[in-house]
Amino acid sequence: MARFIDKPTLVEAAGTKPKIIKEYIGNVNSKTKDVSIAYMTSPEGWEEPGQTPEFDEYTLVLQGMLKVETKEETFEVSAGQAVITPKGEWVRYSTPRSGGAQYIAVCLPAFSPDTVHRDE
Repeated sequence: MARFIDKPTLVEAAGTKPKIIKEYIGNVNSKTKDVSIAYMTSPEGWEEPGQTPEFDEYTLVLQGMLKVETKEETFEVSAGQAVITPKGEWVRYSTPRSGGAQYIAVCLPAFSPDTVHRDE
């Protein structure tokens, strides 16, 4: 049966500055465990701790630039570009440039604080 999602739920973000996470589909807003889809607005200078998640993450940058660091390489993902980070791989996200970034994050299975495994 189809489900209409009227609006997102704001989810608290980890990191050095406030980042806005609007979850449309996922554990919080729709009680969906298979996938999460969220719209992120990240300010200039934001960075989060590194993590080794139990989910694949597909990220599409809509505006600005998102820096994505893995143990092997660093990507500067600009508007119109995307990056895939596989589960089990250490990764750290940040928005170091002026204006920050806006992007869509899709996680399979859905994002959960219990499965993100952030660095301490």
